[in-house]
Amino acid sequence: MRAFRKAVEAGDIDAAEALLAEDVVFTSPVVFKPYTGKPITAAILRAVAGVFEDFRYVREINDASGRDHALVFTARVGDRTIEGCDFIHVDDDGLIDRFTVMVRPLSGAQALAEAMGAQFERIAREAEERSA
Repeated sequence: MRAFRKAVEAGDIDAAEALLAEDVVFTSPVVFKPYTGKPITAAILRAVAGVFEDFRYVREINDASGRDHALVFTARVGDRTIEGCDFIHVDDDGLIDRFTVMVRPLSGAQALAEAMGAQFERIAREAEERSA
């Protein structure tokens, strides 16, 4: 998903948000229950953009149909280096309808969970404001 990758690499979260389907399902690497909807997914993307340091995609894998994509990345959260992957599926309109993130190692996932948890009230408030 080259457009999403370019938007994220440029720090243009508004452009990344424009690629999300209204009913997108976001599965976090640190929370069991998925989040549904464009407002909450966009709010999470904004927050993680502030949490990750030295973020960069290092590899892109696409299936032959063009509907499933894997974007492998590296980043830092505090003193922890993270390796991860964004698994993206697009709908018939070319919008992201499923977005799953996985990260490793466990210590990096824990640092990410802590950093994102500290922002969750703001994330929820932003998503609510965008839903209204």
